[in-house]
Amino acid sequence: MTQANALQLVDADDIDIYPISSSERLDSHFFVPWNLKRWRGSEFRRFGYADPEVGWFGRELFELSQDETPVGTLPADDEALAFLLRMPVARWRELRNRDVSPLHGWHLVHCDNQQKRLAHPVVTEVALEALRGKKKNDAKNADERMRKRLGTIINHLKAIPGAARIADMEERVNDISDWIEVQYPGGSATLKRVKEALNDLSSRH
Repeated sequence: MTQANALQLVDADDIDIYPISSSERLDSHFFVPWNLKRWRGSEFRRFGYADPEVGWFGRELFELSQDETPVGTLPADDEALAFLLRMPVARWRELRNRDVSPLHGWHLVHCDNQQKRLAHPVVTEVALEALRGKKKNDAKNADERMRKRLGTIINHLKAIPGAARIADMEERVNDISDWIEVQYPGGSATLKRVKEALNDLSSRH
């Protein structure tokens, strides 16, 4: 029985749930960390020396999975895998059926888009770490954008006659920022919009 066939015969109850949602994207994921010491001691690297073609295409699959959905997975059918590697299906099946396959270490998983795909524990680990880094960076950038936005509103308030005292009221400044976001989604906090927000909010009190 080939490795690919064995993957397809796993009982559904024994298939893991893939931990990354299909909605998660790493479109700016141009760098994949690679643990060189771990790779040097890996079983697959040793197999790759015995069969360099398997080693080469196995590494290709590691990297190609970074652009798949969910990120870090591979399709579980021969035609799609052959297409990813830009080779005829017959050529892929010959590689897959060798004593060690380029799919060494990959296993079937359930994904949240209702698909069964292939995942590799090390590739999953790398993708999860990349997503954690992305979310941390996104949060940091969002905090910085908000800090600048509130600073802009404060400066505008100081320039409006009679509104300077409001610039020191954190809650009122946040209210103005929220008003602008509702009225002008994604828009910047211009002086005109700050005045509009100030007039509208003042009329409610």
